[in-house]
Amino acid sequence: MSNLRVLDLSIIALYLLAMIAVGVYFARKNVNPEQYSSASGSIPGWAIGLSIYATFLSSNTFLGVPGKAFGTNWNAFVFSLSMPLAAWVAARYFVPFYRSTGEISAYTHLEHRFGSWARTYAVVCFLLTQLARIGSIFFGIALTLQALTGFSMEMIMLCTGICIIVYTVLGGIEAVIWTEVVQGVIKTFGALLILYLIIENMPGGLPNVVAIGQQHDKFSLGGFLPDFTQSTFWVVLLYGFFINLNNFGVDQNYVQRYHTAASAKQAAKSIWLCVWLYLPASLLFFVIGSALFAYYQVHPELIEAVKLKVAAEKLPLTATAAQISQAAAQLLPSDYGDKVMPHFMVTKIPSGFVGLIVSAILSAAMSTISSGMNASATVFTADIYERYFKPNLNMRQTMRMLHLGTVVVGLLGMGTGIAMIGVKSVLDVWWELSGIFAAGMLGLFLLGVISRQTGNHEALTATIIGVLVILWMTFSGKLPEELASFRNPLHKSMIIVVGTLTIFLVGLLLTKWRGAKAVPPEPTLAAAEQVH
Repeated sequence: MSNLRVLDLSIIALYLLAMIAVGVYFARKNVNPEQYSSASGSIPGWAIGLSIYATFLSSNTFLGVPGKAFGTNWNAFVFSLSMPLAAWVAARYFVPFYRSTGEISAYTHLEHRFGSWARTYAVVCFLLTQLARIGSIFFGIALTLQALTGFSMEMIMLCTGICIIVYTVLGGIEAVIWTEVVQGVIKTFGALLILYLIIENMPGGLPNVVAIGQQHDKFSLGGFLPDFTQSTFWVVLLYGFFINLNNFGVDQNYVQRYHTAASAKQAAKSIWLCVWLYLPASLLFFVIGSALFAYYQVHPELIEAVKLKVAAEKLPLTATAAQISQAAAQLLPSDYGDKVMPHFMVTKIPSGFVGLIVSAILSAAMSTISSGMNASATVFTADIYERYFKPNLNMRQTMRMLHLGTVVVGLLGMGTGIAMIGVKSVLDVWWELSGIFAAGMLGLFLLGVISRQTGNHEALTATIIGVLVILWMTFSGKLPEELASFRNPLHKSMIIVVGTLTIFLVGLLLTKWRGAKAVPPEPTLAAAEQVH
C-alpha cells in the first residue's frame, strides 16, 4: 500500500518526465561519438564542478551517511577531509596529463606504457567498480522508495532504472552534466529541508540535538592512536585519500569530464568547486544522522516499528511475536541505521514535501548512475570492443556500441543492486567493494606515470603480487580457526592503501633491481692495464 499522496506522486512523476525530456532535448545534438562522450569540449568549468559534486553526492551519501552517523559517529566524515589533498594532486598533475594525451579513455595510456594487458586490467577494475557503485545506489534508492510506496525493491529498481537508461542513452554526457547541475541543487535543498523538519519536530531544538549527541559520543571522528586494525581517524583518512586520488585521477567518470571543459584551467577549477561544495554538504548529512538519533532518543516509541521489521527479517518466518520483540530489543542503532531516514520521511514529513525530498533522493541516484553508465559505455567501446573485436569503427557503429553499452551496464547495475538486498549498511558495502577494485588500478597508474623507467615485466610482476595481496586481505578473514594467524589483521578500509602501495613499491624495487643488473661492472686495475 502506497504511503505517498497524489501530490507527492505527481511531483515525482513530473521530475522523472523532466529528466527524460532533457535526454530527448540533447539527443538532437548527439550526432557523433565525440559529442556523445565529451560534448566536444563545450561545457563551462562551473557546470562540470557541479556535475562532479552531484556525482559524489549520490544516494550512498543521501541515505548511507545519515544511517552511518545514526548507527555510529562521525568517523566516516574524515573521508571528506581527505579530499583537498587528493584534489590538489589531481588539479596539478592529472588534469594537464589527460588534456595533453587527448585520449577520451583514462586507460589508453597504460597500453602505451606497459602493453594491452595493463589497459585491459584497469578497464576490468573500473567496470567492476562501476557495477558495485551503481548497484549500491540502486539498492539505496529502492530502500527508501519501498518504505514510501510499499512496492518491492526489485520493481522499484526496474522502474527507476528504465528512466535512467532512457535519458542517458538519448542525451549522452552533455545531458548527464546539465541534469547533474540541476540535481546537485535539488539534492542540497532536499537535505536542508530534511534537517529543518527534524529540528522543527525535536523538543529543545538544535541545542538538545547537540547535548544528546555529546552524551552518546556521536561527534567523534574516531581514535587518533596509530591503530590500523580498527576504523580510526588515520585509517579513514588514508582510505579517503587513496579513493579520492583514484576518483580524480583514474576513474573514467571524472577523467571524461576533464575533456568536456574548454581548457585545462577550467577542468582544474571544476575539481576545486566540487571539493568546496562537497565538504559542507557531507557534513550536513552527518548532522542529519545525529539529529535523527537524538530525535528517536527522545521518542523511542516512534522507531519501534522499524526495529520490529528489521528483527523479523533476521528471524525465520515461523518466529512468534514475542521472539521478534525480544530480538528487536537487542538490536544496535547500527543494525537499522539505513532505514531510519526513510521511516522519518514516511511518518513526519507533510504532503508535497515528501515528493520534493524523494525527487532529491532520485536525483542523487540518477546523477551517479547515469554518469557511471555513460563512462562505462565509453570505456567498453574504446578499450574492449574497438581494441579487440572490431577496430576502426565508423561513426554509426561507434554510436550503436555506446548506446548498447549504456543499456547493458544499466541492466547489470540493477542486477547488482538486487543482489545487495539484505545488506546491513550500504555505505560499508560500497566502501569495501570500491577499495578492492580500485587498489590495483590506482597502483598501476601511479607506477606508469611516476616511474618512467618501469617496463612491462616489472609492472606485470608488481600487479600480480598486488592482486594476490588484495585477495589475501579480502578473503583471509574466512580462514578456519586453526589458520587464524594467517588472517589479515588490518581493517578492511586499508585494502586500497596496502594494495596500491604494494603494486607501486614492488614495481619501483624491481625497476631498481633491473637497473642495477644492467649497469656494467667497474673495470678492475688488471683489466685496465690489459687495455693499455
